[in-house]
Amino acid sequence: MTLRIVLVEPREAGNVGAAARVMKNFGFEDLWIAGEHPQLHPLAGWWASGADDVVERAHFTPALFDAIKDAHVTVATTSLRGRTLEAGLGPFDVARLNASLQRDQVLALVFGREDHGLTQEEVALCQHTAAIPTNPNFPTMNLAQAVGAFCFAASTIERAPRERALPAAEQLERMHERIQSLLVEVGFLHANNPDRIYDELRAIITRADLDEREATILLGIVRQMEWALSASRDRR
Repeated sequence: MTLRIVLVEPREAGNVGAAARVMKNFGFEDLWIAGEHPQLHPLAGWWASGADDVVERAHFTPALFDAIKDAHVTVATTSLRGRTLEAGLGPFDVARLNASLQRDQVLALVFGREDHGLTQEEVALCQHTAAIPTNPNFPTMNLAQAVGAFCFAASTIERAPRERALPAAEQLERMHERIQSLLVEVGFLHANNPDRIYDELRAIITRADLDEREATILLGIVRQMEWALSASRDRR
């Protein structure tokens, strides 16, 4: 199993270095940075304080999806402040998910910008949401502290892998795009705002916890329905 830490558009190089340091404290070194970021050197190395190798080996991608598309479980972290959707997981829930993965499977844990976190669209790209149960009167945490809380939890849970093949996020997102397009075509979703209802359908599909074969079957059903609709139009 691999726990991948993804930082989306971090604003401060020092926070990247401090996040790398706390990752290494708990035995995790797979750091990804998505989107724009500040010049990391030398400040990130100073804050990394011995974990500068984690910063040096970080992967950089232009957007969040590029950083998670090959992951088998994706989790968006968020503050509890001002949320309209309930965060389903806490740090130890994420740790148990991570412990259930096989050695070649990846859990991508996504952290947003220091000033305003992840966008609604970025959260929707992930299968799960998670938050740290903090003081409701002072809920937001420093980026590196939040990374540390999840890494600590993950380091305390023993591996208990489940023998099942999981679809990568890229396959799931392709399935969601096809389902949403189909539902727009048949009039179930409004073309001008399909996400309003489809976000709830995403949540339903996530709760189904599809394995790779189940996701392939569902995508096959969608393809057959697309073919049937196309054939019906051609007969008119």
